[in-house]
Amino acid sequence: MLRQQTATDQILEAVNENPDCTLDELVQRLPDFHWSHIFLEVDQLSRTGRLRLTRSGSGFITTLRLSRAEPAE
Repeated sequence: MLRQQTATDQILEAVNENPDCTLDELVQRLPDFHWSHIFLEVDQLSRTGRLRLTRSGSGFITTLRLSRAEPAE
């Protein structure tokens, strides 16, 4: 049986595949989640150091930063 990925897993996977995506692009890539859920998850990932938000001229760009505790794949 396949394990269903959490929102956090899907966000990390999407950002890993496209490291310079914007929050809007991330929301478009994950249509199963409401934008506010994605925003809260991104905020939590940012606060824990797993995801870095970098400001650009047009908004925020999400850049993946793996934590040391996370094994490299």
